[in-house]
Amino acid sequence: MKSTFFFMGCFLFLFLFVACDKNENGLQLQSHDDNRMMDSMHAAMSRMEAIPKTNDPEIDFPKMMIMHHQAAINMGNVQKQEGRNDSLKRFSQKMINAQQMEIQQLNAILVSESVNNSVPAFTMEQMDHMKKMDEMADVQQITGDIDNDFATLMIFHHNSAIENSEAYLKYGNNTQLKTLAQKMLDDQKKEIKELSDWLRTNKR
Repeated sequence: MKSTFFFMGCFLFLFLFVACDKNENGLQLQSHDDNRMMDSMHAAMSRMEAIPKTNDPEIDFPKMMIMHHQAAINMGNVQKQEGRNDSLKRFSQKMINAQQMEIQQLNAILVSESVNNSVPAFTMEQMDHMKKMDEMADVQQITGDIDNDFATLMIFHHNSAIENSEAYLKYGNNTQLKTLAQKMLDDQKKEIKELSDWLRTNKR
């Protein structure tokens, strides 16, 4: 858990630095209500909040992550269609392919699971992580530049997946789901680094 806080602290510092650079350069900001990436995140959050909770990690984790992955896929498709940066387009396609495959795996695991456990602490952590993602995204400076906004918001989206995976590894029992949760955690940490490097290199 300490490593996660340190990890997020580093990125918060990066974004504070980036925000200052934007203001100094007079970059035009965009209202969150007018931003496609932010709108996609809010829509996904509403759908995830509406999922009926069972308090069983073996059910709630895969259901949540299916919708969480779909939200990332939707954002990746917007970036591919409207973004300008080729390296981010390649990143988006790679992410879409990986998360579509994981959605298939999560659905296959769900078929064999039924509610037979109750861990309210897991549900509380899961919802806290989603709320934190939404709140942190809401305070970001959004420019209307698809590439910039995709990279900025996807970092917070991925960090939420990391935290949800850590919660499942703590409370869950399904071996397949634990393996998949660890893979998500490892992969998305790497992708966060790629996105933060892109933001730093492009002085966003």
